[in-house]
Amino acid sequence: MSSTTQTWIEIQMMATWMNNRTGRRFDDRGEGVISTAIAVLITAFIGAAMWVAFDEIWSDAESNIEGEVNMIGR
Repeated sequence: MSSTTQTWIEIQMMATWMNNRTGRRFDDRGEGVISTAIAVLITAFIGAAMWVAFDEIWSDAESNIEGEVNMIGR
């Protein structure tokens, strides 16, 4: 048996022993929800930054286009 497998089995046995001794569960329940919430917050911040950048670029492009159109009409 590899040392990695043996270590994994020992960790699982220790967790089972702690669960039985304390009546509490030591596992990864709820980790997916927390990770998803963090990912959603990061995505929201990136989206907000993208919107600010897009809005600034659009304003600059709009003023440049307006200036060029006014020059054509002269």
